[in-house]
Amino acid sequence: MTIFQQDTLDNGLRVLTADLPHAQSVAVMVMLAAGSRYETAEASGIAHFAEHMFFKGTERRPSARQIAGEIDAIGGEFNAFTGKENTTYYVKCAAEHRDVALDVLVDMLRNSRFVEEEIEREKGVIIEEMNMYYDTPRDFIGGVYEQLLWGDQPLGRDIIGNKETIRDATRDTFMGYLDHWYRPSRMVLGVAGRIGDALLERVQELLGDLADADTGEPEPAAPYTNSRVQVSTKQSEQAHVSLGVHSLPLDHPDRYAIQLLATALGGGMSSRLFTEVRERRGLAYYVYGLNHSYTDAGTLYAQAGVDIARIDDAVATIAAELRKIAAEPLPAEELEKARNFAKGRFVLQLESPQGLMMFGLRKEVLERRLPDPDEVVRALDAVTSDDVARVASELIASDRLRLAVIGPFDDATRFEQLLDG
Repeated sequence: MTIFQQDTLDNGLRVLTADLPHAQSVAVMVMLAAGSRYETAEASGIAHFAEHMFFKGTERRPSARQIAGEIDAIGGEFNAFTGKENTTYYVKCAAEHRDVALDVLVDMLRNSRFVEEEIEREKGVIIEEMNMYYDTPRDFIGGVYEQLLWGDQPLGRDIIGNKETIRDATRDTFMGYLDHWYRPSRMVLGVAGRIGDALLERVQELLGDLADADTGEPEPAAPYTNSRVQVSTKQSEQAHVSLGVHSLPLDHPDRYAIQLLATALGGGMSSRLFTEVRERRGLAYYVYGLNHSYTDAGTLYAQAGVDIARIDDAVATIAAELRKIAAEPLPAEELEKARNFAKGRFVLQLESPQGLMMFGLRKEVLERRLPDPDEVVRALDAVTSDDVARVASELIASDRLRLAVIGPFDDATRFEQLLDG
């Protein structure tokens, strides 16, 4: 039986709770099915920019300092983050201050002023964040890789946007995005920890009159084929690579098989990639592999920071490990290790109220499924070696491999032959 309970207000807003009576704290979170893939090209980056602006002042709390001061006064923590398919705002605090956390969070989301002077000031902050992102190849390589996979469509664009769209943003740009997507039917309020009494009544008071509207859905990800390799030229002492294939969406029946496939490939310090690329060959400082799924698309990939002088060896070795895991079934012992790794990390996530609610909100917002941790564990236990082998062979082939590179290189063709083995 799931620990989660879901209730729905008359306006369509869902309330997800996970009561942990032994906890001393509470996590109050709002997740919206709205992120950077919901933007137009002309407003690229506005979802992330709006996230910043929600902390800048409301009618009742006119400055960022006043908002932060109320959370500081209860010893709480608050923040937000923007993804391609969701945006999340949260407050963590002692359970006795639940209503303060709720009030501040809802006030920010409903009553932020978006003053033009603050917008202009924050543009400089966003552009400096962008500069930091571009100057951090370990982060930026993900954007280069996803642009290679999906091109000039929302999944292929950086969440942070670009300098032109940020500089051109006005209050109307924000209102156009928020009025369309920030609606109750796309919003889930989650509370986990020692949640206390009369929560639904309080949520009804704060959010029950929020008007709903038919928002529609963003365009689905379209098939995209361009080059097999994309190089972002940057003078550096280390090269960064992402190498992988298109994979499966979030709710695909094989989602747990591909999770164990990715775990065996690159999860932890005894994984195939870590063992072969770093420990045996000394080709990289960091290397890992994972599967990242969206509602209608996904990618299984490896990422590494590698020695510039030995980048050919590193790319060829990673490609060989991908081909090998597609050609040979996982031995029983390795499958069990991957299974226990995945289950163990999942259980650790659920130990904190925030981690528990993040799991729940992602299920509810992105898959529209009532979350059940036991179901995840059962599904992982049910994956067989044949399941993993079938998924690997269906997804991984030399002609499907795609490679993104950041480093002092300007010729993409030199890397193409390395993908074929």
